[in-house]
Amino acid sequence: MTYVATFYTHAAAMLTHRTMTKNGIAARMMPVPRELSSSCGTCVRYEAPDPCYAMLDRDVEQVAEAAETGYVIRRTYQ
Repeated sequence: MTYVATFYTHAAAMLTHRTMTKNGIAARMMPVPRELSSSCGTCVRYEAPDPCYAMLDRDVEQVAEAAETGYVIRRTYQ
């Protein structure tokens, strides 16, 4: 499945990307899609069998799953 995690800070996105790639998850940093909001404008898009919540930095904003018609929010953080 394809997921997109948005973050409150660019550094959090970088740390999450690094953690995922070190653990064998195919991930890349990219601008946040228009359908999703973000405080920093950078997200991590990744392919994984599950949302990998434990690998996300604490400054994560939300996790969405890519669907044919857009994105489905799986979890929102505050």
